Amino acid sequence: MDLFEKCYQFVRANEVIAAGLLPYFQTIEENHGPVVKMEGKEVVMAGSNDYLGLSQHPEVIEAAIEAIKAFGSSCSGSRFLNGTSILHTKLEEELADFLGLEACLAFTTGFLTNQGVIATLVERGEHLFSDAENHASIVAGAWIVRARGGNVHRYPTNDMAALEAGLKKIPRDAPKLVVTDGVFSMSGRIVDLPALVRLAKAYGARVMIDEAHAAGVLGEGGRGTPSHFGLKNSDVDLTMGTFSKSFASLGGFIAGERRVVDYIKFHSQAFRFSASMAPGSVGAVRASLKIIRREPERVARLAQITLKMRQGLESQGFKLIKSTTPILPVIIGDDMGTFRFWRRLMDEGVFANAVISPGVPPGMQLIRLSLIATYKEEHMDKILEAFRKVGKEFGLIN
Repeated sequence: MDLFEKCYQFVRANEVIAAGLLPYFQTIEENHGPVVKMEGKEVVMAGSNDYLGLSQHPEVIEAAIEAIKAFGSSCSGSRFLNGTSILHTKLEEELADFLGLEACLAFTTGFLTNQGVIATLVERGEHLFSDAENHASIVAGAWIVRARGGNVHRYPTNDMAALEAGLKKIPRDAPKLVVTDGVFSMSGRIVDLPALVRLAKAYGARVMIDEAHAAGVLGEGGRGTPSHFGLKNSDVDLTMGTFSKSFASLGGFIAGERRVVDYIKFHSQAFRFSASMAPGSVGAVRASLKIIRREPERVARLAQITLKMRQGLESQGFKLIKSTTPILPVIIGDDMGTFRFWRRLMDEGVFANAVISPGVPPGMQLIRLSLIATYKEEHMDKILEAFRKVGKEFGLIN
């Protein structure tokens, strides 16, 4: 069979497009924060990970512009060679200080960070434990570990008993790493971090936490999942995060002990052979971090919005996955029903994300809302009214 035959046979997307129901690759024509222009009209954005609303902040935009003026549009090389500027090193120092950790290393993207760190640390004969709901970038790192002769153990989501059962089977002195999302991106649930840390210490494992959806969202001043539970970031061995969400830019980072971070810096192929973060991206992150530290009330406002929106949807009768994060998954239950619900929300002036199998298990297909701290009351009211109207049309609520 010809290599491209599978490509020619892929017609599912065309069928959904023909029906006017494709919720993916939608074009944003203008972006004004909580409100964007799509399909020629203004809609409330309820599907962005810009949790603190900083991507449109004047200071962030100006910092990106100034960084480009000073260093150009690209570093034109890897960090390992010519791509490290003072912007990168300053960002790493500032972020390590914010997290209360010794050192930090900035990658080009969050996906590369997970893939590059996991594949670097877990070698042949060593052990990786990964939550079943972890992000695809962690799964990609696990594939490399397995391909190189490492052992990958996948345990059910947030199931500490299953994790302990797996750890018990491995000699205590065998090298092992437990990797988990802090906030699971599809469900919005928070990992049981205190229990996970206790297990790791009891069985001689190291812990790496992906804070992509937790940094800037949970904990004191947005310091993440450990802070949310009254722990220190240093109670976790490695903290990973992205800059494409609360930090209003693009990139990723790994933070922890300096000697471990230095090892990753010199051994990670994903880091050494990728072009470095562009100056404008670094400038935007640094400005965002400054605002987060200066205005912790943004984190508190996001929590207030989250509570209002969750209570509003649940009072209408919608079934939501239980959580306290600004990711609100509204269960629809099948693929085409989810696409149709998404389409009707767009008609009512609200954009949210449609998630179907295999992104979620069959029967758990959902509309995923991601909330923004800069919503005004009218934005929230419009989202709730759109869900009420469409939910009644579909018979999901009374």
